[in-house]
Amino acid sequence: MGLVRSICLLVTFLSYIVISVHGQATARPGASSGTRVGFYSTTCPTAETIVRNAVTAGLNSNPRIAPGILRMHFHDCFVLGCDGSILISGANTEQTARSNVNLRGFDVIENAKTQLEAACPGVVSCADILALAARDSVVLTRGISWQVPTGRRDGRVSLASNANNLPGAGDSVAVQQQKFSAVRLSTRELVVLVGGHTIGQAGCGAFRNRLYNSTTGPADPTIDPTLLAQLQTQCPQNGDASVRVDLDTGSGTTFDTSYYNNLSRGRGVLQSDQVLWSDPATRPIVQQLMSPRSTFNAEFARAMVRMSNIGVLTGANGEIRRVCSAIN
Repeated sequence: MGLVRSICLLVTFLSYIVISVHGQATARPGASSGTRVGFYSTTCPTAETIVRNAVTAGLNSNPRIAPGILRMHFHDCFVLGCDGSILISGANTEQTARSNVNLRGFDVIENAKTQLEAACPGVVSCADILALAARDSVVLTRGISWQVPTGRRDGRVSLASNANNLPGAGDSVAVQQQKFSAVRLSTRELVVLVGGHTIGQAGCGAFRNRLYNSTTGPADPTIDPTLLAQLQTQCPQNGDASVRVDLDTGSGTTFDTSYYNNLSRGRGVLQSDQVLWSDPATRPIVQQLMSPRSTFNAEFARAMVRMSNIGVLTGANGEIRRVCSAIN
């Protein structure tokens, strides 16, 4: 009985956390959770409508908010799980990490939270608001809709140091695979989720090294010459690194498959995007997703549900913050 009890305790422990090689607790990987569709159907039946209206108002004010909210959800889930910790502001929080300093859309989430607190005080978590807003951002840019499982609770830990392992603009396919595998997302889900860059933008500083300082010459030879000239105009060598550029040139405000078509023509803006075409592990997936019979939208919806359940807090774990930017 002692052996059985020990095994059970070990399994329970591993179900919640894994310990990194540095001895730091990190999010439980995988998609198993206690969330469900319609979690607020009786406690706050207008929750999804309130979030959708807040996102719509935000996009009406600034259409470029949509990719910011989608990216914010992605960055939240990859750090300690989808617990809304990216929303907490202050010194040394996740927001201050280098990968997160250009995130936008926080005001949209806070606006939704303010309205929800008025309608259903202390009921809807910030983590759920972010998951719903990410879905709505895709829908409002002509992408697919999907049912979002809800029931997440908010985490209380937000440290810039925990964001060090977020996927980066210069990552190879192997490094991207490692980071996605760490949260039990497959290589195919990697390629599908990165397809969210179809409405994404990046600051010039994230890719300017490809335009002027390539190790193989003055510019990365894999960049389409026409795109290279365009990017050099938008991002002069000594210009403002924060100037933002569409990652899906020619279709940056519409959620579609043109992002993958651009990769096939050397028109990926980020190094981490373009290598999806050059690497034999991911190129066949890109080819399938860019085909006329592409299942991209349906696959994106499924992958988002999987991602949105990474390491979630439910039940007695976590809290329901009254203000998304601050711990109760």
